[in-house]
Amino acid sequence: MTRTPDHIAVLTGDLVNSTGLGEASVARAFDALAACAMAQAAWQGDSLRFTRHRGDGWQVALGRPELAFRACLAFRAALRALGDGYDSYIGLAIGPVTALLGPDLNAETDPVFAASGHALEAIKLGKTAPSRLYYHGTDAATGPRQATLYLLDTLSRGWTPVQAEILTQALAPPPRPSFTALAETVGKSRQSVTKSLDAAHFPAIELALSALEHHAAPD
Repeated sequence: MTRTPDHIAVLTGDLVNSTGLGEASVARAFDALAACAMAQAAWQGDSLRFTRHRGDGWQVALGRPELAFRACLAFRAALRALGDGYDSYIGLAIGPVTALLGPDLNAETDPVFAASGHALEAIKLGKTAPSRLYYHGTDAATGPRQATLYLLDTLSRGWTPVQAEILTQALAPPPRPSFTALAETVGKSRQSVTKSLDAAHFPAIELALSALEHHAAPD
């Protein structure tokens, strides 16, 4: 981070069925995740410091934690755009940091990094509801945040590769390009883009994300 924010969000992910994907497909997945992190730097105003974490895992840090839920869905979209067999478990935590972050998040020791890892571990050990997105927290916001993640996980789990490709662009926070400009970017008609976004539940997802971000953003 170019400055030390009061709080950051940390996402710790692990590819679903990485053994079954095979080495070449895992490499494709990590390329897509890294590209997504690079695109999100424009949202955050700083690098996410995308770091490979424990084999087939990955981790990023967000200087604007209010965008954490949007980030989770963007990473899912980036993977789903590759095909139906691509997805990631994602553990999320929000907390303070004590100093500027280095380029390798594996070297960070603030509790928020461990908390995000614990969230991922809870998913993989079956200690949570059957969701691939899980929030680790202890404050009063934990329940509502996790309830929202359960719903977002359900709405996004069935995205097709075509829908996900469009969503990699559409999930950028406002102001975003018009549907016409978005259609030109993905090489599809405006009507096709609108139909795909409706089928992917994007209007409802965007309303939920915008409401969360409005109330979570710093004054």
